Amino acid sequence: MAALATAFLALAPAAQADTPTSSVGVSPTTVVPGQTFTVTQTIHNDRDFTVTFAKAAIYGTPTAITDVVDVVSCTNTTAVGCFQAGSSYRAAFGDLEAGGTKTTVWTLRVKDTAAPGQFTLQHQFVGDNYSFETFDGPVITIGSPVTNADVKVALGATGHGGLNARIDYALTVTNIGPSAATGIRVVATFPAGLSFASGSGCAHVSGTRTVNCDVASLASGASATPKFSVNGGLLAVGSYTATARRTASSPSDPNPANDSASKTCAALTGLIVTC
Repeated sequence: MAALATAFLALAPAAQADTPTSSVGVSPTTVVPGQTFTVTQTIHNDRDFTVTFAKAAIYGTPTAITDVVDVVSCTNTTAVGCFQAGSSYRAAFGDLEAGGTKTTVWTLRVKDTAAPGQFTLQHQFVGDNYSFETFDGPVITIGSPVTNADVKVALGATGHGGLNARIDYALTVTNIGPSAATGIRVVATFPAGLSFASGSGCAHVSGTRTVNCDVASLASGASATPKFSVNGGLLAVGSYTATARRTASSPSDPNPANDSASKTCAALTGLIVTC
């Protein structure tokens, strides 16, 4: 009998863990001011009655979550959406029947004023007629503000045929961020056989085929479009490639891969110029 009992126990399935009434997943857990991150929260009603006005709630300890992040959005909610309640944020689902489950994805943005440090994310399933246990989630680390600015350079051109063939170049200088950028200089070089004609936001360096295009400052996400033109004359013929490269900006640029660009134009004669 003992052997039979042992065999029975070995074949018995493992007990299933109870579904928590609230669970979260956070990505990423290390952020900086101005950065967004997501919290995927699932609530489960393990009671034998309907929970009215069911809500997913998130908190922070020892620092209130409302002091360090703002809500950008939350998904799968009723028209009430997500809202602040005291020192918590809540996402409304409406009534949740016994055994029911709901999931929301919070998108949160770290406040620009948030100080470096850590807080523990707490989460809970709350309703108007019943509130469940509060759980500790992962520790969220807020790092020091990022102090670099990724400046991207693009170069476009338009050809004009005629007695004095002309190519108009337009640079697009974009600050991808995250910080504001100042003191931006992009140096453009135009091909041999062409001569500088004019510039807007760009200045020709005398005796050379280079043009300095300066942008005093760009906020994160902003762009500027300095321009310059060159002449080729009626006898212009062949392929002409111009280049542009960022040579200076502050603070440091973390991504040199998008610091330069080029554009090729072709002249069949001075009367026909294509870019």
